[in-house]
Amino acid sequence: MSTRIRFNAISEISKQRTLGGKVDYTRKPIGEVYGEHVFNEEQRRQRLPKSVFKSLQQTVDNGQQLDGNLADAVAVAMKDWAIEHGATHYTHWFQPMTGSTAEKHDSFIVPTAQGGAIAEFSGKELVRGEPDASSFPSGGLRATFEARGYTAWDASSPAFILDNPNGATLVIPTMFISYTGEALDKKTPLLRSMEALNKQALRVLKLFGSPAKRVFTTVGAEQEYFLIDTHFFFARPDLLYTGRTLIGAKPPKGQELEDQYFGAIADRVLAIMAEVEYELLRLGVPIKTRHNEVAPGQYELAPMFETANVATDHQMIVMEMMRKVATRNGMTCLLHEKPFAGINGSGKHNNWSMCTDTGENLLNPGETPHENAQFLVFCAAACRAVYKYGSLLRMSVASAQNDHRLGANEAPPAILSVYLGEQLDGIFHQIEEGGAKSSHKGGNIEVGVSILPKLPRDSSDRNRTSPFAFTGNKFEFRAVGSGQSVAGPNTVLNTIVAESLDYVATQLEKLMGKSGNLNAALQKLLPGMVKEFRPVLYEGDNYTAEWHAEAERRGLPNLRTSVEAIPLANSKMSVELFGKYKVYSKRELDSRRDILLENYCKTINIEAQTLSVMAHTMVLPAALAYEGDVATTINAAKAAGVERSEQSDILHEVADLASALREAAKALDAAIAAQPHGDMLKHATYQRDVLLVRMADVRKVADKLELLVADKYWPLPTYREMLFIR
Repeated sequence: MSTRIRFNAISEISKQRTLGGKVDYTRKPIGEVYGEHVFNEEQRRQRLPKSVFKSLQQTVDNGQQLDGNLADAVAVAMKDWAIEHGATHYTHWFQPMTGSTAEKHDSFIVPTAQGGAIAEFSGKELVRGEPDASSFPSGGLRATFEARGYTAWDASSPAFILDNPNGATLVIPTMFISYTGEALDKKTPLLRSMEALNKQALRVLKLFGSPAKRVFTTVGAEQEYFLIDTHFFFARPDLLYTGRTLIGAKPPKGQELEDQYFGAIADRVLAIMAEVEYELLRLGVPIKTRHNEVAPGQYELAPMFETANVATDHQMIVMEMMRKVATRNGMTCLLHEKPFAGINGSGKHNNWSMCTDTGENLLNPGETPHENAQFLVFCAAACRAVYKYGSLLRMSVASAQNDHRLGANEAPPAILSVYLGEQLDGIFHQIEEGGAKSSHKGGNIEVGVSILPKLPRDSSDRNRTSPFAFTGNKFEFRAVGSGQSVAGPNTVLNTIVAESLDYVATQLEKLMGKSGNLNAALQKLLPGMVKEFRPVLYEGDNYTAEWHAEAERRGLPNLRTSVEAIPLANSKMSVELFGKYKVYSKRELDSRRDILLENYCKTINIEAQTLSVMAHTMVLPAALAYEGDVATTINAAKAAGVERSEQSDILHEVADLASALREAAKALDAAIAAQPHGDMLKHATYQRDVLLVRMADVRKVADKLELLVADKYWPLPTYREMLFIR
């Protein structure tokens, strides 16, 4: 039966044709499509009274509190716009600590006393909702009987409309907090961290005489993913339950020919990409790039930069839209960090920078002494932040899924280091040495006086092995996992840089004193800063054993697994840092630690049980069936007076492997049953040290059997089929 499912899947895929017709930019130009389903500034300007529009824009642009008296006017305009676009319901859309999004739909329709109905949407309904808080992960912040929670409108992220097969829904991005005011989501801490960085960055900019009134962190998150045919997906219990293949032999061809990367995109895949882009453009997601990635069946989508909280919202939309569009086109989008062993996994490269409300990118080197000095201060603050709190950045990307990817050939290792490029690294080295001759420009470097060499976007080569690399006018944090929300990593990144900017501002204020000589203060401050964070700077290959040894000598933490990283969530360092800048309370940090550990334990447990079922009910029966037929063939040959030693060798090899598989599966079952419960860290440690080892034992034998058992007996779609058949 199982083998019929596999071969029927291949037969059905061969009949597939490219689906199209939804995307047609000749009917509506791309410029008209972009943002058509977003209640953006243009719509607000057209539909709101001038005074209401002005007040709302101040809320959006400056993070000011919206006047409650104006909420009704905004709600009516938003409702009318949504109904014109076919919306029948609205939802407060939020990001609980499940790693995905959540929504509860309410109708606009309200019955009248006369037996009719009218559409209503009040300011109160816009600003606040009340979903059940007890059914989401809270890490102890909410008990089962403490159900009350609130969603609060995030006016800085525009409302939008999502189509569905029978209408549309007005989606209102919100925060999610408990009855006692604690954050139950990923967005609330992110917004707090953005405010913390804004406050400290403005202190520094004030010393440089900047007219900026607000600083935003910006993010552009590149999204890697796999596409496989849905027939294959449904025939693989491991993909269905866990998102990754728990067994599967390496195919004869993987990515070694390097012919997939940037290659011609298959028509069926391109049709999906185009439809995803169309839907995202309508929602105002500024998609820029699409291409084949390194591994067969792997692709990438990349947006332009946006304010961090909007980029986070859009990232969640991107993942959901890719899943939806792929499914309705007969394919499945895999966002697991390592769905296939032996080839590249998928990440989400988090391109991060800081920009002012005047449009200035604070990580743009500039061409004048003033700009040079300001850039160097902000760049140095980011480097110092990674040096001091690299372990917290590692914690921010911790998960059972990402452990399979970090440190592999396509991903940065768990050691956090910073790559600046030869030119910028050399400049910092000269500053540290106190004004050494520049190899790029004559004379001594004196920050704030000398014009440093211009640093164009491509002033240095790219370092794909670095987890935190400067790439011209931004830093690229490459350790974020494909299926993760970028909210957590950016919350940590914003906060640690805020702490460094706080340090910079405080030191400069002291050094300047009454004289107000900024340049002299910079000459005293920066050399010491560079010397402090020098150990985290590394220009070489982060994959090598030599770097791991060197990193250890430098004192850089190497948290190889999430079990080591997660406990840092509520460490003394975390409590002091996040508490100081009011990003997380201690209770909120305790909850995050417990949720991360619980998720790790549940993920590994589901994987182990799935693998056990597959071994017992799919792989072992296939091996025994083949073993029986080989034995029958041998007996028939003997009866005919023909004996072949190779037949007996095959029989013995299959029988030995089948026996080994059964023993490995039984050992896995025993390990599952022996899991300690109660202390989650102890549970997670056991799973890492025992359960994952037992799972690897099962896989090793199963993969050998796949390469030995005749193809017609094998029940599971193979790597060669899933990765290469479109």
